[in-house]
Amino acid sequence: MDLRQTSEACARNRGPILEVLRRVFSSSTQVLEVGSGTGEHAAFFAGMLPHLLWQPTDVAAHLPGIAAWRDTVALPNLRAPRVLDVDAAEWPVDGVDAVFTSNTLHILSWESVGHFFQGVGQMLLRGGVLAVYGPFSDDGRHTAESNARFDAFLRERDPLSGLRDWQAVDALAKQQGLSLTGDHAMPANNRMLIWRHSL
Repeated sequence: MDLRQTSEACARNRGPILEVLRRVFSSSTQVLEVGSGTGEHAAFFAGMLPHLLWQPTDVAAHLPGIAAWRDTVALPNLRAPRVLDVDAAEWPVDGVDAVFTSNTLHILSWESVGHFFQGVGQMLLRGGVLAVYGPFSDDGRHTAESNARFDAFLRERDPLSGLRDWQAVDALAKQQGLSLTGDHAMPANNRMLIWRHSL
């Protein structure tokens, strides 16, 4: 049985994301991906960025699908997926010089978003880079009608989820010694925010 899952969003956004990652991860060696989902991003980016050792992670239920994609591409720089709970006090990974996550912060509760940045602050080495892709609001305002509809859908499904203000997210990052160094406009009203660990 083929456990691989596919995502239309992944197919659409992986090219533009790759162009940013080529630049911001050019000097990195080990990437922790938080919330790998289907595993397609891990399989694609590990193949396109062979200088990076890519560590996919997610909740246990998603690991079989991620492992299936890993088996398909059979890349030496793509590690076996590991369970990672962003709310855990300690993450089960060693220090890395890059962290990537895509379309996760609007799924997590705001408390868990805070835990995400705490975990990144603990695991990301000095000078390391955090890249976060997804939709964001701007000082309480949606930047597109499609984002407003998506936010309403998320909050109806789970009142604790929803699009996050990039300013509020940046404030959490600053508490962990992360400095915002890039804000890239992406297709479909998404953004790629880049921080560097300065502590």
